Amino acid sequence: MILLHGDGDPTTPEGLRAIYTPPRLPWLRANMVSSLDGAATGSDGRSGTVNNAVDVDVFHVLRELADAVLVGAGTAIAETYTAKGAPIVIVSRRGRIPDELRGCDAGAVRLATVAEAPGLEAAREEIGAENVYVAGTSEVDLAALLERLHEDGMRHVLCEGGPTLLGSLLEAGVVDELCHTITPKLLAGDGRRIVAGPPTDVPVSLASLIEHDGTLLGRWLVNR
Repeated sequence: MILLHGDGDPTTPEGLRAIYTPPRLPWLRANMVSSLDGAATGSDGRSGTVNNAVDVDVFHVLRELADAVLVGAGTAIAETYTAKGAPIVIVSRRGRIPDELRGCDAGAVRLATVAEAPGLEAAREEIGAENVYVAGTSEVDLAALLERLHEDGMRHVLCEGGPTLLGSLLEAGVVDELCHTITPKLLAGDGRRIVAGPPTDVPVSLASLIEHDGTLLGRWLVNR
């Protein structure tokens, strides 16, 4: 690994952790990957066909540093999420918990949903009412959700997408940082970009940039 911009040594586990340690708390970091031509998923609809080994290494570092992992229900299903490490917070307006995340230890899976969610009561029974965050009536109030997570001690939140959730977080003005990996692949097709939703204009500044065999791993800070 070569650090092209920023400070630190990305060639050691300790140095890599130092590069990605949040500068303050609370902190909301998003982590996304795309091909060189902008595809966030491959032909199978998963990011696993876009990423590579070095991206996975950084992915694990980000997971280790996080207090909670925030992810949309659709992405959790497509990527077959499992509960390991930091609590997984599923965002679902329907109150749906993916099958792979059912039956986990108490507190390993949380649900962020709305008062009108058809699956609200079932979710409360399944994972416990204390692990279900009702933030909003028909749309998830992401700013309110983050306040609840902070109150519960989850001050460093890692969002892993998908693109629609990231777009909503950017629209809500609550994102502090985007970690974006660009892998040296050209996929064409109609794969989604890393952000989806209404047009937005969010200025960012480059905090660090690592290169490894053509893969670029950037940390971008949101300017407020």
